Amino acid sequence: MSLVGHQPPPIFKRGPAPLARLMLLVCVCLALLVADLKFRYLEVLRQGLSVATYPLQMAAAKPADFVRNASHYFATLIQVQLDNADLRRQQLGSGERLLRFEQLEQENQQLRGLLEMSQRVGVRSVAAEILYNAPDPFSRKVILDRGAQEGVEPGLAVVDAKGVIGQVTRVYPIQSEVTLLTDRNQAIPVQVLRNGLRGVLFGSGQGRLELRFVIASADIQPGDRLVTSGLDGVFLPGLPVAEVAAVDREAEAFARIVCEPLAGIERSVQVLVLGRAELPPPLPQAAPAEKAEAP
Repeated sequence: MSLVGHQPPPIFKRGPAPLARLMLLVCVCLALLVADLKFRYLEVLRQGLSVATYPLQMAAAKPADFVRNASHYFATLIQVQLDNADLRRQQLGSGERLLRFEQLEQENQQLRGLLEMSQRVGVRSVAAEILYNAPDPFSRKVILDRGAQEGVEPGLAVVDAKGVIGQVTRVYPIQSEVTLLTDRNQAIPVQVLRNGLRGVLFGSGQGRLELRFVIASADIQPGDRLVTSGLDGVFLPGLPVAEVAAVDREAEAFARIVCEPLAGIERSVQVLVLGRAELPPPLPQAAPAEKAEAP
């Protein structure tokens, strides 16, 4: 049988032409659009389709959201770290300024106290600052930034806003050395402010003072305040020195009296070097030897 005249079965026929089918479908779409525009009969269908496709939309948007959120997170993290570093720098600067302000406030309080002390004693005084401790480890001495050029002389009393801290023992042109009251070789005549009992206050070398050569029955008790008596002609009378901390009347014939200094001997920085109200009296002259009687 020849294949040339063979015809395909009816089921495999092509039907209308593609252009005709396209035009038909376009007409149907336009009819549906016009009908939906006027009658809104596809609104429910659209809502249902939007609900049905919402999970697919969310799943499709997840990668983009993840990338966007990640970039935002890292950008925010970097900005927060920069802000924290800036805040730490500001905090350090504020802490440094606060420390300076506190130091200046303390210095102002000390200077006001020194001014009040200078007005109270009524003698010429020289304001000075303690530079450093003397290099001798076995003594309690400090170096001041004022010397002979400012009128500092050996023997002058040195005080802070609360009381006596020591005595000038050596003078240089622009500096001077002060022996503190707590030095073992330092002594100062004092009297009890309450009853006028006199004594001599010695340094112990350990930050405390001892009132020596006071009989055990003397009227002195813890809490009594000691001031300079002025009997040595060096320290002005009435300068605060120490306060009695403990009294031991059973040690020996003399009572053992431990005192606490009133001044900030180990803490003060701003001090006053007090001049003398009047020159100390001259030392007594030795009596001349009697002339031998003529033979």
